[in-house]
Amino acid sequence: MTAVDTAQLLIRLVLGATMIAHGVNHWLGGGRIEGTARWFSGLGLRQGTLQAWASVVTEIGAGLLLILGLLTPLACAAVVSVMVVAGVLAHRPNGFFVFREGYEYVLVLAVVAVALALLGPGAASVDDVAGIVVDGWAGGAIALGVGVMAAAGLIVAFWRPEPTEPVCTKTEVEAP
Repeated sequence: MTAVDTAQLLIRLVLGATMIAHGVNHWLGGGRIEGTARWFSGLGLRQGTLQAWASVVTEIGAGLLLILGLLTPLACAAVVSVMVVAGVLAHRPNGFFVFREGYEYVLVLAVVAVALALLGPGAASVDDVAGIVVDGWAGGAIALGVGVMAAAGLIVAFWRPEPTEPVCTKTEVEAP
């Protein structure tokens, strides 16, 4: 196994384990599914329970696929989609830095997923053993394209944030 194969394996293992940890936390951590559903609803996503379970299945499923190195561009697309939704709905309003709840962390995970799809899963993968490696521009396009389209589809179909109260201007306020 080459140094590049080892690097690809390390990226797959760490990214996959991170996604599994996210999924398990959404499922069993803190507020469990009910808490995750309330949080998603609070972000403006309709059908919070459905969103919570979809997140759990996507994150754990993508993580397992990454660890195995199976259908790697699609697993990377799943990571991209989850991170785009998280970045747009939960982190974008807070700016860049993660210590301010910004989108820095989810951006890094999404870019690592696209980079992995470009590089391919490496020799220590089911994709390689089965002869189904899709890498290079095709792998990257699948990860980025499918990931962004899936995120956009979810946002269009389910995101309905509550309207904010309009702010009255001085000219709209009635005189006593």
